[in-house]
Amino acid sequence: MIDLRSDTVVKPTPAMRAAMAAAEVGDDVFGEDPTVIALEERVAALFGHEAGLYCSSGTQTNQIAIKVHTQPGDELIGEDGMHIYRYEGGGIMATSGCSVKFVQNDRGRFTAEAVADAINNAADNYVARTRMVNIENTHNRGGGAVWELKEVHRIRTLCDQHGLALHLDGARIFNAMVVDGQEPKAWGKPFHSISVCLSKGLGAPVGSVLLGPKPFIHEARRVRKRIGGGMRQVGIIAAAGTYALDHHLGRLHEDHARASTLAKAIAELPYVEQVAPADTNIVVFRLKDPQGTNTLLTHLRAANIIALPFGIGTIRMVTHMEIDDASIQRTIETMNRYRP
Repeated sequence: MIDLRSDTVVKPTPAMRAAMAAAEVGDDVFGEDPTVIALEERVAALFGHEAGLYCSSGTQTNQIAIKVHTQPGDELIGEDGMHIYRYEGGGIMATSGCSVKFVQNDRGRFTAEAVADAINNAADNYVARTRMVNIENTHNRGGGAVWELKEVHRIRTLCDQHGLALHLDGARIFNAMVVDGQEPKAWGKPFHSISVCLSKGLGAPVGSVLLGPKPFIHEARRVRKRIGGGMRQVGIIAAAGTYALDHHLGRLHEDHARASTLAKAIAELPYVEQVAPADTNIVVFRLKDPQGTNTLLTHLRAANIIALPFGIGTIRMVTHMEIDDASIQRTIETMNRYRP
């Protein structure tokens, strides 16, 4: 089976499983799991932040961050494709009681000017108080689009002027750094909080780390407890994240190269209308016939290839450590045989 639905489908390698089995553990709710503590400190130091909080998922870290940064009735700024809005179960509204204002964007990336236009007048009691800006890098629905750090700094300056929190949904931040060549601390500097995912391109079975100042993380730990996110001897899975940082960062460029090869081949297919630039490991393409999505997916599945429907007439394919060159070639050959 060639599973291109997501980079989250990767199974732990035998070496990762061995590291998990050997992990030293303790009760993390009591703050006594040494493997978790070491991972939190390591990721925080990597991005130049004071502290970290290990959580079950990027959704949990994102939603905890929103809850800490905001009060019910506040508003956050982002764009209409952001993961925290589309794919986190309505958590912005249900957990934090916040509204959302969308800005004009290019594949999920927006400018400081767009943010400035969206900030409400803090003295106007008729409108929600703008409190937070969310940036997603790389951008999922944007086909793995990578932000420019210079524009992020411009947005941070604006946030400082208006007392706004700036949060990074860094679900695939390591993929972004492969492209732009920046160091983690460079990406950590402009943000008040960061969600770093270990279960996507890095191949850990579970886990994300929320980063920020110590008082922020202290409150984040309280919120995690409140929503039932406390875990006990969780070093068993935190060890997988540590192993991934040690061994899987250096191979991300391979996923990017394979995604590029796949995107170029898909762009030449007569039944494909458009392919988003494959900047990283995500390939998003739109069919000329929007009703043909299920037919193409069925054709692929018959050849033991799985892809993800991504809206009407749109399909997403994601490369990862279990997809090799032969997998890409077989996918291309199968798609070439398809006749709408």
